[in-house]
Amino acid sequence: MKITKVDVLLVDTKPADGNKWSPVLCRVYTDEGIYGDGEAAMSYGACSTGAYGTIKDFAKKIIGMNPLQSELIWETLYKETFWAQNGGPVVFSAISAIDVALWDIKGKFFHVPVYQLMGGKSREKLRCYASQLQFGWDDYKKKAVTNEDYVENARKAVAEGYDAIKIDFFTFREDGTRFNHEDTTRLLSPEKVRLVIGRLAAVREAVGDNVDILMENHSNLDAQSAVQLGRLAEKYNIFCYEEPCTPNPKMNKLVCDKLNMPIAQGERIYTRWGYAPYFEDGSIQMIQPDIGNCGGITETKKVCDLAHIYDVGVQIHVCSSPLLTAAALQIESVIPNFTIHEHHVYNRYDYNKKLCKYDYQPVDGYFTCPDIPGIGNEISDYAFLHATLKTTVE
Repeated sequence: MKITKVDVLLVDTKPADGNKWSPVLCRVYTDEGIYGDGEAAMSYGACSTGAYGTIKDFAKKIIGMNPLQSELIWETLYKETFWAQNGGPVVFSAISAIDVALWDIKGKFFHVPVYQLMGGKSREKLRCYASQLQFGWDDYKKKAVTNEDYVENARKAVAEGYDAIKIDFFTFREDGTRFNHEDTTRLLSPEKVRLVIGRLAAVREAVGDNVDILMENHSNLDAQSAVQLGRLAEKYNIFCYEEPCTPNPKMNKLVCDKLNMPIAQGERIYTRWGYAPYFEDGSIQMIQPDIGNCGGITETKKVCDLAHIYDVGVQIHVCSSPLLTAAALQIESVIPNFTIHEHHVYNRYDYNKKLCKYDYQPVDGYFTCPDIPGIGNEISDYAFLHATLKTTVE
């Protein structure tokens, strides 16, 4: 079996809420009629076109190769494209998209879900949390500004059966505008501290002690402000303090040493080489690798196995189309150190759901893994028809 061509898509969905959402997808075709789909986790932020271009360049390297040789193809892209070694998110997102597509092909070729190729299921149900409730918990984005907004969103999620929620309490000012980097770094003013901790306290009181709260920071804090907020947050029994500071091992170690709560990092750490220092210094207790930018299924599985050596838990980061939700569930079903799955509020939005053939949603706060051959989802006809950019590499 050989790879014959690769379609690369960038779909600028232009949602009505003004959110930037431009998923970068690819489909890898073979001479046996089997195809596989993948995605670069660059749908938000400012690098989607970079990932789109890099996938086009990397696709040229794999034409004629055997798609079942995913390890060989991964090493070829890593070693023979010059900039991939010690690369960043754009490079590894491109590798990720291609790698996920290859695993999709592999599952379809052997007529099994990907989890069977990685050792089989360790569990039937996967606990998940309602993620990013500062944007609401509906099928459209709604800013949480007042304490009552945060409480309402948390109660909605709990009413649906979730016993864990994640919120970035430092996203919006009281007037609904976003905080910027000048607001969230260095030691914080009493006003800002009261605002953030007041929101957290209100949510904890509303949901009670039997619901886990993940406190998100998106690396917007630096080490000083992360410690300042973290010390005040400790008494609210935080499940994990996510991306508390710049994703740098030394700064993360400083925060970890000064706080008594688990630290999570990972959506902006790439490959096993990026994770190794955090494991070695014990500064991370929960990793959140993103299959769409960490290096695909091949590399994410290796990172999870490496984490297991150090007794570090795993929550796969998922803020992408439903394609990577399905891929994440495949790995999480297998690995022994799986802890919880992220169900991002964007997975409730129609403009995201319609990009794929299947819409997987949790039931009572738990997911089950797709059992169809491959990763368990495919790019929809809608995405192909509405792609802003589309290139076929042959």
